[in-house]
Amino acid sequence: MARQLTVLLHGHVVGHLTLNEYGEPSFTYAEDWLERNSPYPISASLPLQSEAFDRRASLPFFEGLLPEATQRTAVARALGVSERNEFRLLAELGGEVAGAVEIWPDGTEPTQPSDDDSKNKKLGEDALVHLIERLPTRPMLAGGEDGLRLSLAGAQAKLPVIYANGEISLPTAGEPTTHILKPEIPGFDGTAENEAFCMRLASAIGLTVASVEYREIDDKRFLLVKRYDRQKDDHGQTIRLHQEDFCQALGFTSAQKYARDGGPVFRDCFQLLRRVATKPAAETLKLLDAALFNAIIGNAGAHGKNFSLLYKRGLTELAPLYDLLSTVAYSCLSQRFAMKFGGRRTLEEMYPADIIIFAKEIEIRAPFVRRRMYELAEAILDKAGMALEGLELSKDRAKIAGAYVDTIKARAEATRKMIPSRLR
Repeated sequence: MARQLTVLLHGHVVGHLTLNEYGEPSFTYAEDWLERNSPYPISASLPLQSEAFDRRASLPFFEGLLPEATQRTAVARALGVSERNEFRLLAELGGEVAGAVEIWPDGTEPTQPSDDDSKNKKLGEDALVHLIERLPTRPMLAGGEDGLRLSLAGAQAKLPVIYANGEISLPTAGEPTTHILKPEIPGFDGTAENEAFCMRLASAIGLTVASVEYREIDDKRFLLVKRYDRQKDDHGQTIRLHQEDFCQALGFTSAQKYARDGGPVFRDCFQLLRRVATKPAAETLKLLDAALFNAIIGNAGAHGKNFSLLYKRGLTELAPLYDLLSTVAYSCLSQRFAMKFGGRRTLEEMYPADIIIFAKEIEIRAPFVRRRMYELAEAILDKAGMALEGLELSKDRAKIAGAYVDTIKARAEATRKMIPSRLR
């Protein structure tokens, strides 16, 4: 088994992950990387230095590239390794991950993507249904014989794919993907419609959101989410953009993504943006909108890994929003916010005074926060119908989605009433 992994960023060797004699991994920046003109760190939590980062310091970023919870367990089982062996999992999955990172066993030449897209494995309807059925037991198609090494963070089944000219394809080894295929969550009817609606609603009211398409084949419902960390270059080739989620940037592992598990709170998130964003004032206002929108729609799962930094063209900014879902629509799920608002765990507990506490925590003037929350609630009520119609659902699925829409509209109306006119 390899005891060293080469870490590439935008195709350049940026450093190495190495196992010591006790099996503990560490990360060290490559000397050539440190000596180049204008080197930059791979993560806000891993500043440039010649000394090695031990497991505790390097784990949040690298472990944060891997699937989580039952997805990681299933991947590990498919590969025949321990789910706690992050080093081995990265060796098996690290070819195509979030951002512009690639991780390869030392001495292995990274597979160069082919310019011939005819080599992509195009998925017809039957093949697509079969693939979706396989994902629960073989996430990321781990352990297959096609040389694919794919990974995405998160506890939900998903798969990086290529979507072009109306066709969905699996990539060739080493090829950047363009979209994320997200099947409906088993046991939670309507999550595909729910998320598609929330994403489109956010876009309709002016938030920056990853583009999403709702699809239904036979009895399989899924989303195609356009990857904001991929873009076309001047030659039409897909290239990787670097990104990292807030847990990675702040040094929290995926097990700590919820504030109640010791993870980031809103104060941490806003301070991070003020510290690293190229235009901190603008980016913090985007994050404010995201936080308020999640509160209004009832997305109790908006934790530290559901916000990311995007690095492109020398700029650092808040990444487009993703994983927007009204989780409170499912009574079996926790109704408590992943991060408290002014000490409150639910929208129903909130009073105008709590907005003052929240505003103080994030260092934005309370009158502005109050007014913005009211404006977003009004915009949600105004655009909800249009966002639902844009999904073009069948009559049966529209009825199911309509119940979620009603829940969100009721929460928006409650938000408006919570903020009296004299405080707007």
